[in-house]
Amino acid sequence: MIRDWDDAYANGDHIENAASFPPLWTKEASAFRDSLIAAGRANIDVAYGPHEREKYDLFLPENTPKGLMVFVHGGYWKAFDKSTWSHLANGANKRGWAVCLPSYTLAPEARLATITRQIAAAINHAAGTIAGPIHLSGHSAGGHLVSRMICADSPLAPATLDRIHHVMSISGLHDLRPLRNTAMNQVLNIDTSEAISESAALLAPARPEDRAAQVTCWVGADERPEFVRQNDLLANIWTGLGATTQSIHAPDRHHFSVIGDLADPESDMTCCLLAGIIDDGE
Repeated sequence: MIRDWDDAYANGDHIENAASFPPLWTKEASAFRDSLIAAGRANIDVAYGPHEREKYDLFLPENTPKGLMVFVHGGYWKAFDKSTWSHLANGANKRGWAVCLPSYTLAPEARLATITRQIAAAINHAAGTIAGPIHLSGHSAGGHLVSRMICADSPLAPATLDRIHHVMSISGLHDLRPLRNTAMNQVLNIDTSEAISESAALLAPARPEDRAAQVTCWVGADERPEFVRQNDLLANIWTGLGATTQSIHAPDRHHFSVIGDLADPESDMTCCLLAGIIDDGE
């Protein structure tokens, strides 16, 4: 039984040298972004809506894109923006994919339902510029947001939803009700109704009859137990609702290190994200 919900969701308190990670991410992201700007393969601050944070960066491969990969950042919906994570586009980009990294309005200025709609608007906009399949990925709060894109009440345009082949929720938050017990809910302001309506694990997947919802729930094996539970929860529930799912626990990875593998074009994470789920029964 969990008695301290703040500790259950506190990642930095349980990671050695946790404070060293954000500066490293920022440095690597800046170097990657500058290299693609210099190569003429980066569209920076593309507006997808009127709000100052409704912008995304789009990184293009050397040749015609094979498709569009989207990465949605985490930070408990209240921290960071797209510029901290540019380097995570490297893996898919080197494999020939265009990569979109959106920012969104942070809490408490925006409620979670608003952020969900913003991410849908960003994906719809980017989908209008890049042809081919769309694969979504997101970390932590970003894992929640990409999972929401393929719920039965998806805010995506139907034509965009039809193009989504695979969603990878990395250390994703799929049942938001426990977060109401944390101190950070003073910023998030998640009420009971929103916790239910915005939790993918409490919703049905989109179009299970044609297996449209393909979801990989990926978590570091060394993460907080609550994140491992949240990871496995969506895979277990949606399997019973007709979606194609898999749950992966990456060895020797914690909440801050697990996403680094997206920067490597040869990593298991990148290969899985771009290949989708292989159904042995097919």
